[in-house]
Amino acid sequence: MYAQRRRAYLRMMTACLVLFVSAWAVVRLWSVPAAIAMCFIAMVIPPVAAMIANRRGPDDRWWDDPSGDPKSDEWWDELDGKRRGP
Repeated sequence: MYAQRRRAYLRMMTACLVLFVSAWAVVRLWSVPAAIAMCFIAMVIPPVAAMIANRRGPDDRWWDDPSGDPKSDEWWDELDGKRRGP
């Protein structure tokens, strides 16, 4: 899942750069409003790409999820200041 999100992020950021560079290198010669529109689209892509790259996958383990190893979970709970019931 991580590799898939990473590839999606790289594709989106590549599209952002292509839009921005082509807008001001080529498109502006024919239509400045179209170049500006392309830049606005390119401006929206990075935050969306970051959200996609950082979303939680179904198999991702996060810092507060139990690992399944009781000894390890007990140790991490002690470090975090959490106490499990007896």
